Amino acid sequence: MVDLTEWSLGGPGCQRTLNPWWRLAVLLFSVSSLPAVTALVEGLYCGTEVCYDVLGVTREASKAEIARSYRQLARRYHPDRFRPGEPGSEGETQESAQKKFLLIATAYETLKDEDTRRDYDYMLDHPEEYYQHYYAYYRRQLTPKVDVRVVILVTICAISIFQYYSWHSSYNEAINYLVTVPKYRIQATEIAKQQGLLNRPKEKGKNRRSKDEIREQEEEVIRDIIKNKIDIKGGYQKPNLSDILLCQIVLFPYYLTNYVVWYISWVYHFTICREEYGDPEKLYIIRRYMKMSQSQFDSLDESTRQSFLEKQLWIKDNYEVYRKEQEEEMKVKMATDPRMKRYRRWMKNEGPGRLTFIDD
Repeated sequence: MVDLTEWSLGGPGCQRTLNPWWRLAVLLFSVSSLPAVTALVEGLYCGTEVCYDVLGVTREASKAEIARSYRQLARRYHPDRFRPGEPGSEGETQESAQKKFLLIATAYETLKDEDTRRDYDYMLDHPEEYYQHYYAYYRRQLTPKVDVRVVILVTICAISIFQYYSWHSSYNEAINYLVTVPKYRIQATEIAKQQGLLNRPKEKGKNRRSKDEIREQEEEVIRDIIKNKIDIKGGYQKPNLSDILLCQIVLFPYYLTNYVVWYISWVYHFTICREEYGDPEKLYIIRRYMKMSQSQFDSLDESTRQSFLEKQLWIKDNYEVYRKEQEEEMKVKMATDPRMKRYRRWMKNEGPGRLTFIDD
């Protein structure tokens, strides 16, 4: 038997092992049999075609040259204008011309944009970076074509319009309800009579109106008086343009500047200089303790706010005592009020978590 892993050169003392040489030969053969790295990937840009070759231009061509070549090829291969057998179109069919036209359009879309062309040239120069090419291609394909700032502006405007319409509807609902309340209706009627809006002479002849028209006009007068005289607070208050989202965003720098100035003034006067609180400052501290918004606090009666000042609720200890008293009063009211008793009975017998059946 002959051992192939050893080969004798020049005598017994010159034996060399050939096993590493065989391994190196197999490795070189394997590497040479691998396909060459190419930048033309199916599904990216023009696929296995070079976009410059598709349009018949060089990589140094300007945008004008690319556009001129595209227009010439588009006129030749457009499905509506292609005619088989024309000069320069030998061997082309309607189907092949359509595919050619789509490839020409893809090449032009790739090269007319500076950023896309830069990514495509980078792919041609660095064919080994497969994943980078896929990322750059699909990032541009999936990026919205519309400016994000325009989308945000349109969204804010739509929300603002919906806000104003909703507030206006709520305000009209409140006015329509107040018109039916006898207390406010009688007061509005008295004011209208004092202003002479309802004491009009009787009309005769052709100008005489029907009773329905007179009643409709009186209702409109009463409604206008209630709308002008009454002060609605909270969720049904009269809508104000400065409260919608768009105006709030536009006026945010102004509000922020006012707040910073107010805060610095507060710290200087009441923390550093130790000055006494005025009534507005006391009411502000009380409102913060009660965790109420400015509109909620403004909806309280003047006598209620004055009672807060008399009880000195801006002092933390006094407010805690007041809060506990209010909780105790609420517990007593819930225990003695018949409506609260009925509510507790309903919650116990037929409240959430129970199924009840009504026999017709």
